[in-house]
Amino acid sequence: MKEDDPQRENLNNVLAAAGRAADLTRSLLTFSRKQIIDPQPININQAVNTFGKILQRIIGEDIECKTSFNQEGMYVNADVGQIEQVLMNLAANARDAMPQGGILSIETEPVVMCKDFIKIHGYGKPGEYALISITDTGMGMDESTRAKIFDPFFTTKEVGKGTGLGLSIVYGIIKQHNGFINVYSEQDVGTTFTIYLPASGTLAWIGLMRRKRSWKGVRKPSSWSMTISH
Repeated sequence: MKEDDPQRENLNNVLAAAGRAADLTRSLLTFSRKQIIDPQPININQAVNTFGKILQRIIGEDIECKTSFNQEGMYVNADVGQIEQVLMNLAANARDAMPQGGILSIETEPVVMCKDFIKIHGYGKPGEYALISITDTGMGMDESTRAKIFDPFFTTKEVGKGTGLGLSIVYGIIKQHNGFINVYSEQDVGTTFTIYLPASGTLAWIGLMRRKRSWKGVRKPSSWSMTISH
């Protein structure tokens, strides 16, 4: 078709609509946990660090990105592309929560879910996990918003500004990896998403047995609220 063909614009609109429909279908499949994934043993620190190099393009110049890796050799069985999608969606969410700028922090550390943790939080499965924490210093969320953030099509944005699938996709991906995700938030203070991914094996955790973290003495800030996703 020639550049000056009067039907060219209509064709471009049709192709764009088809692309959006395809993206929406993939998003719905991810949320429903029917998207095909290709889990492989990956070093979660390396995956986060690699993605961090392109993160600035997503969050913009007014937001400072900080990363902290607690320990080397934290391996999980995961689809690296899907984990990058999780980080991208959470980074975009953090960017929108900090229109005047702020700090986005991504931290990793090895943790052990014990019976005490599961009893206190009401979810989980005993074992070793890689914990990824994504924290922003944005506007935070109220209780009613927190309760709905993983619901498909829920959004606080204006009509036409978002699909409302970003966080539901994150939820679906983590569940498909047999993990857990929580959110802590306080208005005018910020938000922290915590992701737990099962370790791929004890041998992959360098020095973990020497540094096991007991959850018995860990407490969340008393002023923060939490939404638990099963």
